[in-house]
Amino acid sequence: MNPPRAAWLFLAPALAVLAVFFLLPVLGALALSLTDYDLYALADVHNLRFVGLHNYWALLHRPLFWSALGHTVYFVAVGVPLSVAASLGAALLLNSPLTRARAFFRTALFAPVVTTVVAVALIWRYLFNTRYGVVNGVLGQLGIGPVDWLGDPRWAMPTIIAFAVWKNFGYNMIIFMAGLQAIPGELYEAARIDGASPWRQLRHITLPMLRPTALMVAILTVSGYFQLFAEPYVMTEGGPLQSTVSVLYLMYDEGFTWWNLGSASAVAFLLFLVMFAVTAAMLYLARNHDDASERA
Repeated sequence: MNPPRAAWLFLAPALAVLAVFFLLPVLGALALSLTDYDLYALADVHNLRFVGLHNYWALLHRPLFWSALGHTVYFVAVGVPLSVAASLGAALLLNSPLTRARAFFRTALFAPVVTTVVAVALIWRYLFNTRYGVVNGVLGQLGIGPVDWLGDPRWAMPTIIAFAVWKNFGYNMIIFMAGLQAIPGELYEAARIDGASPWRQLRHITLPMLRPTALMVAILTVSGYFQLFAEPYVMTEGGPLQSTVSVLYLMYDEGFTWWNLGSASAVAFLLFLVMFAVTAAMLYLARNHDDASERA
């Protein structure tokens, strides 16, 4: 059998699954975004009309969409660096020869990743409760008045960011640990012989060698954080004063509260364009940085 033909034969089942469960739904959602598919069309398909780019145009002129996009960008801009820094710091600590019981700490720090988002978000909602929450109880012992963490627009999104960082950093920690263990030990041995301090080893060996891993972690985290939904849905329901409404939350609200499925599909594709643009920009900047480093 021809090798390329055999390869396509083995790939055919996976490609068929992707086509049925990914490609066709995406094409269907794209078609829906060009229509006024709503509750009336759901009841009778003859009420369905082709509206072209009207849904996109209406969203771009809707203040709530830009507000939701701003909240999402704020969540990504603050949450991603915190998550990457926390995961890198945890990986460095666990990779240190001074750390004992590594298996226990790896399991403990990775445990939040595998827990259910809704269940843990409910626990955090009680922890940050204004009246009987543990956080305000501790602040009270320090002489600080209670803070309305989830009811004040100034504190609601930072609280959600703190929850998301705690919930997700363990996954990136495992990736960073794999990257750290892939760095040749001879580099550190040579650096120690030359008298390099641990800080110089970190700066000139560890971080440069981790750059590809950090780029992958950053892209994965950005794409995940742009899909913010469960946290505000459970903890604040988009409030207070719509200060935690994300783009994905707006899509859910349009599709399953008001049954404007055409508009909801348009929101999804606008979010995809934003995510694609940000990811492409990150790859472009990383490539330019590597080229500049090689020329230097």
